[in-house]
Amino acid sequence: MRTLGYMPRDKQRTVAQETMDIFAPLANRLGIWQMKWELEDLSFRYLNPDAYRSIAKALDERRDERESYIARIKERLIKELGASRILNVTISARPKHIYSIYNKMTKKELPLEQIYDIRGMRVLVDSLEQCYLALGIVHNLWRPIPGEFDDYIANPKDNFYRSLHTAVHDDEGKTVEIQIRTWQMHEDAEYGIAAHWRYKEGGNGRDQAFEQRLAFLRRLMEFGPEVNDASQFVDTVKSEVFQDRVYSVTPNGDIIDLPVGATPIDFAYHIHTDIGNRCRGAKVNGRLAPLNYKLQMGDQVEILTAKRGGPSMDWLNPDLDYAITSRARAKIRHWLRKQNRDKHIVMGREVLERELKRLGVLEKVTFDSVARLLNFDKLDDFLAAIGAGDVTGSQITNRVLEDERRKAAESVSEEELLKPRARPRSASVAKGVSIMGAGGLLVNLGRCCSPMAGDDIIGYITRGRGVTVHRTDCPNMVAMRENERLIDVSWGGEEEEQRYLVPVEVVAYDREGLLREISTIIAEENVNIASVDVNTRQHIATLNLQLEIANNQQLTRILSKIDLVSNVVEARRRNTS
Repeated sequence: MRTLGYMPRDKQRTVAQETMDIFAPLANRLGIWQMKWELEDLSFRYLNPDAYRSIAKALDERRDERESYIARIKERLIKELGASRILNVTISARPKHIYSIYNKMTKKELPLEQIYDIRGMRVLVDSLEQCYLALGIVHNLWRPIPGEFDDYIANPKDNFYRSLHTAVHDDEGKTVEIQIRTWQMHEDAEYGIAAHWRYKEGGNGRDQAFEQRLAFLRRLMEFGPEVNDASQFVDTVKSEVFQDRVYSVTPNGDIIDLPVGATPIDFAYHIHTDIGNRCRGAKVNGRLAPLNYKLQMGDQVEILTAKRGGPSMDWLNPDLDYAITSRARAKIRHWLRKQNRDKHIVMGREVLERELKRLGVLEKVTFDSVARLLNFDKLDDFLAAIGAGDVTGSQITNRVLEDERRKAAESVSEEELLKPRARPRSASVAKGVSIMGAGGLLVNLGRCCSPMAGDDIIGYITRGRGVTVHRTDCPNMVAMRENERLIDVSWGGEEEEQRYLVPVEVVAYDREGLLREISTIIAEENVNIASVDVNTRQHIATLNLQLEIANNQQLTRILSKIDLVSNVVEARRRNTS
């Protein structure tokens, strides 16, 4: 084929047509893509020289612009992959195959600049896991084009080709096609059966793809003694190469190559994804046929489409045989996933907006920040999870309120938390505590944690102020370094009932009568409210109460009852007064 230019014109066309019909498909069958593409381009050069020269000239004129663009995309992608620990990666521009570009321009009726192949990249990584990780990074960087993702790893082509294909819109609005595969997948794609010979001596087991290709090659070799000349061999190869293929035609006369057993649905998706998605019926040879009809050699197929709607889940049912090609089944699955996901995203957005409005923080926080609070990197994933019921409204509420409290706490300095404060009235402060092995010492209850009877406590000997009693889980005690100043203390047996000042915080959606109901619960426990501070912001009420509590059990009862009050989000004991 490389020397075809020296042959007469009629010989050029004959050999080129034979190569396009026989030897390019044969290379495809053996998985030798590098040879297939070269044979197709060389054949196309002589079969349609005007179209070949037009595309080749356009590609050559834009080479500098294309190479500069690919370099920018490559630099950014390498940086992002490296940040995700994908270090051993090779990114290169893909060779432009003129015949492939021509086919896409013809099938999709698009000008050259709208064909994704003209800006193509190939990403080679070490492992299968890195393939999908790299795909996620690409889709996170740039917006994927719907219907242009093909997973040929999960669903290999008929010749065992494996790779991930996607097309995205970049930040400049340009489209670029990206292929992602491992080095082994790349070797298989470029050299097909030949890629496996190098591993034979190493004793590695052969895979299914290799064995099937090898069996096919052996069948071809067996024809040698039975044929008398080259033309007879070509005819024999034709029947062998295409014995498991069926060729149907469109109403315009275009030939569609499909595996035996293919249906009108496979036919529709082979023409275009959108035609497959909108397929509602088919005419075969001018007569209506069921969508699971098995196409025969030479059938003329007309696909009947609807303006709206999409594929049915039944099309994936293996018992119904609606779609048998990996391409069609992958496109159907993609559409079904996308439709459900889109519905969930819309529902999730409504739920999130409603919850944030109810909390009064809709204008204060962003949807993205709430997504991060619940450990979602992408907003759409978060919204889809809400819509699917995987994330509930109460989870959103709790995380948002928790974050608001954290921000408020961080705004108060550590020095402010630890310095002594003026104390409101309390009842019998510091009574009821026994100090082990000592007596006559001044005893104070820690202002930072407000211990009371029933709490696990420990004493801290202060300089000139006696012993300060803290709860054992007090943050200030955890930070203490001078352990020799800690002393064992316990609640003693004073005859009179002691009361301890305990800070309590209640967070609730504000409503009329809220404070009255909470006060009633506290009064029913014969507990005095020493002080109360109510802060309402955007319909969220925060009540800071100082309660004179007898013991831990009494506090637990009160908090449990307040938790049951309508509109209350949380009632808890605070660590600082």
